[in-house]
Amino acid sequence: MELLLHILLICVLIAVVGVLFTGLASFVIGGEFNRKYANKLMRLRVATQALAVLLLLLLLLLRSIAKS
Repeated sequence: MELLLHILLICVLIAVVGVLFTGLASFVIGGEFNRKYANKLMRLRVATQALAVLLLLLLLLLRSIAKS
């Protein structure tokens, strides 16, 4: 279970970085893509970050339970 959560956390962190850099690139370049997708990318980044935090907390909880 813990290994699966580690792999899932790594995938979510990669997704966060991907969304972040896509949003930054669209902001720097500007244009129609930025006007159309800027808010959607920001919401997606926040959602992926929240998922990453929840997975991290779950991993820490499992580790503390395993130590007990």
